[in-house]
Amino acid sequence: MLKRKGMAALAFVLSTTMVLGACSSSKSSDSSSPEASKAPAASSATGETGAIDTSKPVSLKMVFVGPKPVDYDTVFAEVNKKLREKINTTIDGEFLDWSDWAQKYPLKLAANENFDMIYAANWASYNDQALKGGFLELTDDLLQKYMPQTWKNMPQVNWDQAKVNGKLYMVPQNRGESVEKLIVYREDLRKKYNLPEINSPEAYATYLKTIAASEKGVTPFTPETGDWKLHNLDRILLKQKNNWNMLDFDLPVGFKIDDPTGKIFNVYETPEFKELVLYYKDLADNNAWSKNVLNNKNDHQQDFKEGKTASITHNLGTLGSIVTEMRRNNSPFEVALADITPDKKKSQAVATQNGVAIHATSKNGERALMALDLLQNDKEIHDLIMYGIAGTHYEAVGDDKYKTLEKGTNYTGFSNWGFNSPLNRDDSAFPAEGTALTDKWNSEIYHYPLETFVFDNSKVKTQVANVSNVMLRYGIPLEYGAVQDVDKGLADLQKQVKAAGIDAIIAEIQKQVDEFLAKQAK
Repeated sequence: MLKRKGMAALAFVLSTTMVLGACSSSKSSDSSSPEASKAPAASSATGETGAIDTSKPVSLKMVFVGPKPVDYDTVFAEVNKKLREKINTTIDGEFLDWSDWAQKYPLKLAANENFDMIYAANWASYNDQALKGGFLELTDDLLQKYMPQTWKNMPQVNWDQAKVNGKLYMVPQNRGESVEKLIVYREDLRKKYNLPEINSPEAYATYLKTIAASEKGVTPFTPETGDWKLHNLDRILLKQKNNWNMLDFDLPVGFKIDDPTGKIFNVYETPEFKELVLYYKDLADNNAWSKNVLNNKNDHQQDFKEGKTASITHNLGTLGSIVTEMRRNNSPFEVALADITPDKKKSQAVATQNGVAIHATSKNGERALMALDLLQNDKEIHDLIMYGIAGTHYEAVGDDKYKTLEKGTNYTGFSNWGFNSPLNRDDSAFPAEGTALTDKWNSEIYHYPLETFVFDNSKVKTQVANVSNVMLRYGIPLEYGAVQDVDKGLADLQKQVKAAGIDAIIAEIQKQVDEFLAKQAK
């Protein structure tokens, strides 16, 4: 379930890179290259019998994103008890809070800090960090030997989607999920002001402007902290509304998902982007969000739960969980979900939406893989790491559902989604309208030629960095209606992004796309 994602909370520095190597029928990567020669320091030797020696106790340090759960110590004590029994291993978690994870995450890797495993995802710059050498390459031999259950259960396409230049640096999730964005809002306020159903961008704008004008003390919309460049509303109003996809939400480049030629274009130069900027300008002028929105550090999800904001955006899993929690806790606010692009194509996340990577400098790589194998595939351990302690945090409902208990909120909100697998349970109290949307979207999943393509930016890194800086300086003010003269602001943005090298980036992407499609056609 996306919770930062998300599904949960997205602070946004999204994935920047990678080209998927030619998909072969083998799961192996090219082990003849210098990079592939790297192997984890031996933490578990193999004896003559072939059994893995785990006589030496190993404590693994793992970096998660999201806040440290209140009941972390209690739950991980049980997780570690099981891991110790099975492979003589324990896990010590470190947590990067949503307010600053985007800054701390790359710094930890750049500084070669001492840890063994780290949550990895395409939206958390997995590809870029892999190319920088931050993650250990995972060869077939390592996976077959130390992750036999994962090797058996993981679909081939998941391994292929997680490769960077044909090499694997992540154990991806083994569960499909939607990445489409929607809105959770105060239904009681919509009813109070007799507003129309929120099922279009226009209806949503009416809702926001009415709340701003009439409901004192409530901010109509609050974005996610750090969610600036091509943010969640953009994903709805650019990507979903126009049936586009964005190769990288840190770059203003896109393509039409139903275009078989894969033509790449500069989003900033499209009439659709100008229309969106004018839409945002109108909302900003009508106080749809806080005047200090660019400096806001509030937890937008918590603000919504407390009634401080009337709407937020995220994925279905995250917002459905918020609705579930508020209804379970008898919130005084009536809340509901809104899909404002209901007639548009729906897609699924690639496997790298969530996963776990081994730090390239880990001295316990093999034991880390063994632990991941259990966390993803051992039912008892998976239930613990995902839902907490049965009878305290959750109650099992059959084999595939759960009921959250009173202390359930003491163990939630962090990236245990890296262990997503077919063993995941679904919340039995998930809102019916959320389940209906899930079923509807699953029946409408659209697969397109570039679904598994990923961009390798190694040849245009300088241009990517320059464009990123332009987006921050010139794009963000337009995104939040802070520029008085929209035409001039848009012209300045287009001029600056050109000077920063966007054309070279698009040319390189197009070259890789053309090669990718040519290989697919063979």
